[in-house]
Amino acid sequence: MTTKTEQTTPTAEGHTTVEEDIWETVSRLADRFNVHDAERGLDHAQQWTLQVLKIAEETGEASQAVIGARGTNPRKGDSHTWQDVHAEVADVIITGLVALARMRPDDAAQYLQQQLATKSRKFLPATRDADHATGAATA
Repeated sequence: MTTKTEQTTPTAEGHTTVEEDIWETVSRLADRFNVHDAERGLDHAQQWTLQVLKIAEETGEASQAVIGARGTNPRKGDSHTWQDVHAEVADVIITGLVALARMRPDDAAQYLQQQLATKSRKFLPATRDADHATGAATA
């Protein structure tokens, strides 16, 4: 799984770097929030609880954006676009990645990869390569 993304990040000199690893950024965010919460006297369980609640908050914002994009609230009408929905879904994903990195700082990326492989096997058909590796007969 490639985790590189093209993004522009300002440096101290005002220049920008491109292609920062997603997990590097997530780790820096997790570290930043860990320091902030530790300064407030929160233990790990409290920090993790609040981070998971943040996922719920972001999910609510994504839901609100869908309602606005669909115009289903007569009081608000078409208050959001599908671009707003995309941005809110990205916020949910980022917040989830940060939560995982805060809870599993040593192996978040590997753990996510393992979970993705496990979950995807339930929904994706086996590939010929996987069948061949396990000795399963292919048609």
